[in-house]
Amino acid sequence: MNTFTFTGQPANSCSQWLFEGVRDTFSKHGYTYHSTPVDNIKLVFHVLDHHAPRPYRRKSQGTFVVSIVETHTKPKDIHKEAYPYLIRSLANHLMYIVHGEKETQLYFLTPEQGNYNITFDTHKKDSQVFQQIFERLEPLASSQLVIDNDFYEDLPEPLWSGDELTQSLRVSGKKLDNMNLLPAPFPLEEVLSEKDIRHLKKLYGIGGLSYGNLSARKDNKSFWMSASGIDKSNMKEIGKDFLYISGYDNQKNTMKVSIPPSITPKRASVDAIEHWMIYREHPDVGAIVHIHAWMDGIKATEFNYPCGTVELAESVARLVSESETPSRTVIGLKNHGLTITGRDLDDIFERIEGKIIPQVPMQ
Repeated sequence: MNTFTFTGQPANSCSQWLFEGVRDTFSKHGYTYHSTPVDNIKLVFHVLDHHAPRPYRRKSQGTFVVSIVETHTKPKDIHKEAYPYLIRSLANHLMYIVHGEKETQLYFLTPEQGNYNITFDTHKKDSQVFQQIFERLEPLASSQLVIDNDFYEDLPEPLWSGDELTQSLRVSGKKLDNMNLLPAPFPLEEVLSEKDIRHLKKLYGIGGLSYGNLSARKDNKSFWMSASGIDKSNMKEIGKDFLYISGYDNQKNTMKVSIPPSITPKRASVDAIEHWMIYREHPDVGAIVHIHAWMDGIKATEFNYPCGTVELAESVARLVSESETPSRTVIGLKNHGLTITGRDLDDIFERIEGKIIPQVPMQ
């Protein structure tokens, strides 16, 4: 059952009207509203204290949190001013409400640094905005995360020190850095308390954010991939920087990772499920690169699904299949970035040279 709730109080009559409309719209579309949170609740609209934002304490990875911040000051740089609230509140999405004398703007931000906005007349209060919010958020809130890992100490000994593919990943990571396509990881320790970071690690198994990833096919069942939360420009260690993805367990909803014995591994990138789907369906794909950048004239996903969801993986895999040459294609991820397939990593970098647009267009 899809359930949802609101926490916190609206700041004024405009946001009161907005919250009531969103509540009624989600209810009409089959979501069950709870006035107070319940265990395993699906969707939480979490109103933050502008001066002291605190996270909603999820009990389940399946809870999708939309943090809400209200202000009367139009932002000069929406990402710089609003993104820290997303991180401080450990949210999946941020709704940044800017109350103006004539119009109200709703900015939506994602952890991948995407953003888009909806504007309505402050005095007329067009009720169509409720349906727009629903259409933006519901596909994301109902998506299925695949972020858990099962680690097996069964990596063949000849691979404990890597191979020619991990060397190509190392070189390619440096290329991304030289192309300025590895944005600096957001410094979680600067905006989160130790308690919040422990909660984040417990819930999602991560301790930092980094952007972009690379992978290279090993055989019909396995591929090497850059790990989560690492510096892709300086990858060195097997099991920590490079992970050997050996499959997906659909019963447990986990990625299977083979590692050397007696090592404490890093976690697989949340995009591993997407790479796995593409490799499984297209034997000619030898490598995949994901970056937070853009190219002109490409097909893109319809929804801005969160990273690590089955829905995003399926959307990208479908577009790869529909492309003229699946083994050498570029797919846009709406408000997010690019997934690029190639015969190998060199093939990918030769094709994208001089064509990359660093700023992702937001819709």
